[in-house]
Amino acid sequence: MADTILVVVEQREGKLNRVSFETIAGAQAIAAETGWTLEAAVVGSGVGEIAKEVAGKKLAKVYEVESAKLEPYTPDGFVAALKQFVGQRQPRLVLMPHTYQVRDFAPQLATALGRTLVSDCIGVRKDGDGLLFTRQMFQGKFAADVALGGDPPYFATFQTGAFRADKAEAGASAAPVETVNVEIADGVIRTHPEAPFKEAKQAVDLTQADIIVAVGRGIKEQKNIDLAKQLADALGGELAASRPICDSGWLPMDRQIGSSGQTVAPKLYLALGISGAIQHIVGMKGSRTIVAVNKDAEAPIFEVADFGVVGNLFDIVPPLIEEVKKAKA
Repeated sequence: MADTILVVVEQREGKLNRVSFETIAGAQAIAAETGWTLEAAVVGSGVGEIAKEVAGKKLAKVYEVESAKLEPYTPDGFVAALKQFVGQRQPRLVLMPHTYQVRDFAPQLATALGRTLVSDCIGVRKDGDGLLFTRQMFQGKFAADVALGGDPPYFATFQTGAFRADKAEAGASAAPVETVNVEIADGVIRTHPEAPFKEAKQAVDLTQADIIVAVGRGIKEQKNIDLAKQLADALGGELAASRPICDSGWLPMDRQIGSSGQTVAPKLYLALGISGAIQHIVGMKGSRTIVAVNKDAEAPIFEVADFGVVGNLFDIVPPLIEEVKKAKA
């Protein structure tokens, strides 16, 4: 199956991770530029409905890679299944979203097939007959273009926000879905997951949020975070923060945005009192609309903001909350 792009979409516990549509959008851009065929695969047990959902996008085909041993998720199971599937079909390029789950199994998969993995890419472009993938280095201070050498299949993952999910083009009709049953021998899966740790339910996956209100040092005191929380609640969004806020213990670490936290791409990102250090910007610059409030007119955050308000957040946020509430009334 030469000159085929295969997108491995992510599902967990029967639910599609919609960041996969960002990867499909990126793959569609590559396919349009190269003329390569674009297909997708859903790996798991009983993933037919997810495959149908993915088939609504502009794809040549969607594969259900099925085995009862793929539920629950284990890295050994996914590697065994995808090693068979990719090995048989030999796509030229395999793309995946750079999620926690993919990070867990993708390096092992590439190694099992004797290939390398270019991870956490923020862009890609055609270069002659090949591709150059762009990835950040030194916490976003530099960007490197990586060429793929050796024989295909080539493996790459895209950072959240590298492409916009709403740009994933729908097909004129649903793509055909083919079920591929894989054999996973007894003893291959070495881990046996137990029930999720209860406290994990308190953790928030900010990559799935459509609206994020983030606070930085400009919030001044921990008690003032409640003001940002009120705005987030009024908008129906999630509360987040820059690293200094989480380092101080004012918000839990799972609320941190940036190179050492989560990378997000919501429809709306409100930055309150955040100066805009590069480590923070690399984690949110893919947001569709960025609104920044900062009293320093020279703050770097304004360089990436779509809308900037120079002023004291304590003067601006309270009336904004009231206006949002009025609009929803």
